[in-house]
Amino acid sequence: MNGTENTDLTADTGIRRLDIPQGGPLDGAGEPGGARTAREARAHLHIADVPAPLPAGPGDEAWAALPEGPVSDEELARLHRLHRPAPGHSALRERLRRTHLLALCGEPGTGRAWTGLALLAACAARTGGGVERLGPGLLLGTPAEGHRFQRGHGYLIELPAGTTGSIDSTGAMTRPEPSPTDSRLDRLRIRLVEHGAFAVVLVPGGPVAERLLGSGRHALPYEPPAADGVLDGHLADLLAEGPAELLELARSTAARPEVAEALGLDELRPGEAALLADHLADHARGRISDARLLAHCRSFAPRQARTWFTVPGRPGTLPAALPELRAAALRIALAVFDGSAHSLTSEAAELLTWELAVTLDPQYAPGRPLFTARPGAAPATARAVCGDGVEDVGEASVPVRAVWFQGRRLAPAVLCEVWDGHHNLRGPVTRWLRTLCDDPRPQVWVRAAVAAGVLCARDYLYGLVELLLPLVRSDSPVQRMAAATALAEASRAPEVRPAVDGLLRTWARGEDERERETTALAHGYGLAAGSVPASLAELGRIACADGGVTTSYGAVRLLAGTEPEAVLDGLTQWLRDPRRPRRDLALLTALRAVTTRTSYLWGLAEVPELEPYAAWPLATALLAARPGCAPQLSELLRAALTWARSAGAAEDALVGWIRRAARDERQLAVLCGFLPRLAQDGDEPLDVRAATRIREVLEAL
Repeated sequence: MNGTENTDLTADTGIRRLDIPQGGPLDGAGEPGGARTAREARAHLHIADVPAPLPAGPGDEAWAALPEGPVSDEELARLHRLHRPAPGHSALRERLRRTHLLALCGEPGTGRAWTGLALLAACAARTGGGVERLGPGLLLGTPAEGHRFQRGHGYLIELPAGTTGSIDSTGAMTRPEPSPTDSRLDRLRIRLVEHGAFAVVLVPGGPVAERLLGSGRHALPYEPPAADGVLDGHLADLLAEGPAELLELARSTAARPEVAEALGLDELRPGEAALLADHLADHARGRISDARLLAHCRSFAPRQARTWFTVPGRPGTLPAALPELRAAALRIALAVFDGSAHSLTSEAAELLTWELAVTLDPQYAPGRPLFTARPGAAPATARAVCGDGVEDVGEASVPVRAVWFQGRRLAPAVLCEVWDGHHNLRGPVTRWLRTLCDDPRPQVWVRAAVAAGVLCARDYLYGLVELLLPLVRSDSPVQRMAAATALAEASRAPEVRPAVDGLLRTWARGEDERERETTALAHGYGLAAGSVPASLAELGRIACADGGVTTSYGAVRLLAGTEPEAVLDGLTQWLRDPRRPRRDLALLTALRAVTTRTSYLWGLAEVPELEPYAAWPLATALLAARPGCAPQLSELLRAALTWARSAGAAEDALVGWIRRAARDERQLAVLCGFLPRLAQDGDEPLDVRAATRIREVLEAL
């Protein structure tokens, strides 16, 4: 330690005395709840390989639109072999036989088309008729009276998503098309009864389905069969002519953990199960390698995302387009808020709906629907479910109704599909994320910042100018903290890190206070400079510009990260540095470690050893989780207690530290094992006044 520092110096010497740093740069707004939020954001968005869907190949017909016309005997025979009845199949068949018309409401890929064909085939078999597929025009345009139905036949009619309007070949908006209503279905049913025919109408999830289900006259919600049964049935059929060992190999491969991890979906839909069976059969026959099989599996979630955002017949006028925009906004909001409170996700989705709407038609101000037909219907269209969750508020946790995707790969797949595949979506999504990054609740801005970083890593040129720089140059400290978080997150990508590091070096040497503050905050995550020691060195270089206020916050956040020993090494070396800003930074960081709760110092990397001590001050948590940190920590605190500039603040901080530990036996035990080291180790004895005050506090406990 520098020998010129001692406690005999008085205020008359002109030495600036250090105070205990109070809070962080956000005045507490970004601290309580940030740790849990950052951990969940990492879990849902940090998946390295998010490939685009592979080119069409064998088995991809399960994803294609079904052709119109008669269903061949060969296809009906295959249907008879492979179809797995959905729950309530017998009741559906009886209702169709009795009413002649049934509208099944469900998402594409759930097996509703096969169920519809199976129902129709059963009815037609009793009357000697055939089965035919019809286009949606019968319900959307051509009156049912104009169609000739054959007696005893069964007809499958599939309505595409977005049937409330269209855009013509020139790109001009057309008037909204009529949507299927109960009255149209009534007229269709009358014609079917007259001819002794049957029809199953497939209705995708959305406003039309909700309206039809609400009336309860023709529509029923569709529940798909279990995917395991569909998968096994398809495998048995595909490998029926081969040795029995091939089927067992395919089944065992399907159960491998790496296959489930590559799929990243909680439950396959029947269409996906059929497609996976094709890939497993090819793998069992030796036609594709393990690596190729896993690549196919990793394409399932991106394929679902691409399907969501490339709907044929997309409506052309805003009132007609709003249902689709709202569904798209919900899926994007879920990608950012996956696992978060349903209320936060829903509000974020409505904000994004507004951005999408004014982008499509700036002359129109969209409203919000006040009521929904069925609670939970909207998450189902986004392949999501609701359940019990928990959010941190201050030092407490509260129960919330949470919502999450049914698959860990869906969130990154949606973000990447939106960002990479639909350029005109970038503007509204960027404005939306910037708005969310100004929300003082960490449950909102942290998730938005992490998502912004993920997107910037995919296109740094666009993201920096359109997303990050407006945040950095705003007057909102929350937005600057969000910008720092996003920059750190983007620097995870090796190809982007040099650009982020260079940008922060430029800002550190510049005169803009907001850019320097963002730099200090970004280096607190230990990612942008390439290593934790490098980030600490950058904080030391800019410490003179802010008096150690923001830089000490970045340094103590590094101390709560993955390499506290490296941080403590650097801080103790700075005690002997001739440059006062670096000595002050070391002292202020030590004071923050004693006074700041560990959970307030969350980062973008996992530190599981500190999680059991999240409610403790960081210094206590480090002593418990990393006992090897004790010598360096004691040297830092001893310097703070014995140097005139920091002695008063250090005494107050240490007294508060001890008093807080006295309320928890575990903390007190850790501290009692550390205090003798603090008083006795080192070349310099503890200041008498400080030692006396500590002794008095201990005696009063």
